[in-house]
Amino acid sequence: MAPSQITVAGKVSANERARGWRTIRAVAPYLWPDAHPWVKKRVLIAMSLLVMAKVIAVATPFLYKAAVDGLAGTARAEGWLLPLGAVALTVAYGVARMASVGFGELRDAVFVRVAQRALRQLALETFEHIHRLSMRYHINRKTGGLSRIIERGVKGVEFLLRFMLFSVGPLILELTMVAVLFAVLFDWRYAAVVIVTIAAYVTFTFKVTEWRVAIRRKMNEADTQANQKAIDSLLNFETVKYFGAEAREAKRYDASMAGYEQMAVKTGQSLAILNFGQSLIISVGLIAVMVMAAIEVQSGKLTVGDFVMVQAYMIQITMPLGFLGTVYREIRQALVDMGEMFDLLHQPAEINDKPGAPDLRVQGGAIEFEDVKFAYDPTRPILKGVSLKVQAGQTVALVGPSGSGKSTIGRLMFRFYDVTGGAIRIDGQDLRDITQTSLHDAIGVVPQDTVLFNDTIGYNIAYGRADATQDEIIAAAKAAKIHDFVMSLPEGYETTVGERGLKLSGGEKQRVGIARTLLKNPPILLLDEATSALDTQTERDIQVSLKAMGEGRTVISIAHRLSTIVDADRIVVLEQGEIIEEGRHEELLAHGGRYAAMWARQGGEEYLLRNSVRQLEEDGEAEPTDQRHRTPHTWTT
Repeated sequence: MAPSQITVAGKVSANERARGWRTIRAVAPYLWPDAHPWVKKRVLIAMSLLVMAKVIAVATPFLYKAAVDGLAGTARAEGWLLPLGAVALTVAYGVARMASVGFGELRDAVFVRVAQRALRQLALETFEHIHRLSMRYHINRKTGGLSRIIERGVKGVEFLLRFMLFSVGPLILELTMVAVLFAVLFDWRYAAVVIVTIAAYVTFTFKVTEWRVAIRRKMNEADTQANQKAIDSLLNFETVKYFGAEAREAKRYDASMAGYEQMAVKTGQSLAILNFGQSLIISVGLIAVMVMAAIEVQSGKLTVGDFVMVQAYMIQITMPLGFLGTVYREIRQALVDMGEMFDLLHQPAEINDKPGAPDLRVQGGAIEFEDVKFAYDPTRPILKGVSLKVQAGQTVALVGPSGSGKSTIGRLMFRFYDVTGGAIRIDGQDLRDITQTSLHDAIGVVPQDTVLFNDTIGYNIAYGRADATQDEIIAAAKAAKIHDFVMSLPEGYETTVGERGLKLSGGEKQRVGIARTLLKNPPILLLDEATSALDTQTERDIQVSLKAMGEGRTVISIAHRLSTIVDADRIVVLEQGEIIEEGRHEELLAHGGRYAAMWARQGGEEYLLRNSVRQLEEDGEAEPTDQRHRTPHTWTT
């Protein structure tokens, strides 16, 4: 068993290394983009400041040695700095140390704009890519985990960019310079001790860090899981309250946090092991060099200043070596954090525009479904050859039991998915041959549950068209019969609606959704069970707005309550992914088939609702019942 386990572990390690190099290659171009010369200038200036800082840092111990020899009265031929005087040399030593630190800080100040720009570009690229991914991906993905992946990945970008450029390379340069100086100024044995110490330190650091990376990954998984539990619970705040499940949710969250705690403890313990091992290796190397120097001082081969210079160099390389441990740990952790983000960036978009695809040209809005087949899962077909023609300006209703494929047709029409067979056309243009942006611009959707942004009512209405004026927003609100309600609020159109619009009732949210779709002014309208979640009284009012909204547009109405579509030009009955009946309301009732049975089952309530809507149309406007039936809210002023 052991050999196979070692083989598997080796493969995993190789995969991780490949993933790390892929991430580095993905980040590196942001340091030297051709389109931005000012970035190149900043990188070059930062590199120049880096070299100056390192040269000064390596030269500083010479000043220290000369000052000590001057104070000790030790004059040697090579002490060419001694004529400056011990006090002047001490001042020069202090100035050199400050200059080394100053150039380093100035380097950071110059480079920070490059790093922040790269962070912003990557964050934007990730955000845009997420919006390009398919509905299938987002349905299967947990929002909380997704936001956590992006958050950790973006945080790792600046660190990785900074230390790729300013830590690993400069550290190797400084250590090489010190080793050469030891070999030239003292003896090859000094250089050998430095090299062995550095090699042992680096090997130990890399081995232990690889072990810690695996622990870190498990800790991240536990952190993501806990965050998913928290966000999921908060998004369903009302449901938690309805079922008195606060303790249950807290227990689920605590169970996730317990896993995170366990991994975090292991991370802390492994860090202690790493720090102690690094300190032990450095201390052994420092003691060895200092003992060698002390022996040669006693024998007269070296001065006290030489002894102090050796100590200064060893301490000087100790700091970057300690920094190497931190940098390597953080780089590996950043690569783990960023790896998931780049996995996300490499997730292919399921729905793509064809190269050179033209925009949709809507001439009337005629829609054709030709033998459309579709399945979310190949083993379970949803649509089994649907053929349907909707003339420009017609209103066609889709009805049928749950699972018959009504909402799927709406999603295919908006091209959230591509058909697996047949074709969907608008004015003769296959949806797969045109740009998605132009298709989305041509279709307005009023869903069953209108979800609002946690912003103002005005912002949510204006979401229908980004360049809309305030007068146009108000006109759309009036057409949706919500203007009077908005003006009754303390802050009017500047009133915030809360998370997902929770401060508004169902009817009010639907009216806001209708208003923003009216503002969009699309030639094609898709009503996806737009009133099925509302009470009868509110639905009666909303129906008037929807009917007015459909005037002059091609409308596809997906309906559950049959009373809402009795005036449709054509009603299509779906069952198990196939059209089993179609015709006008009266024709289908006379036929006595599936539709007639559904109508009879829904009974007198539907008939009364139909008559109520017609009466309201004759009166000209629905009674503003939302304010009478809505739950009072506390508005922030």
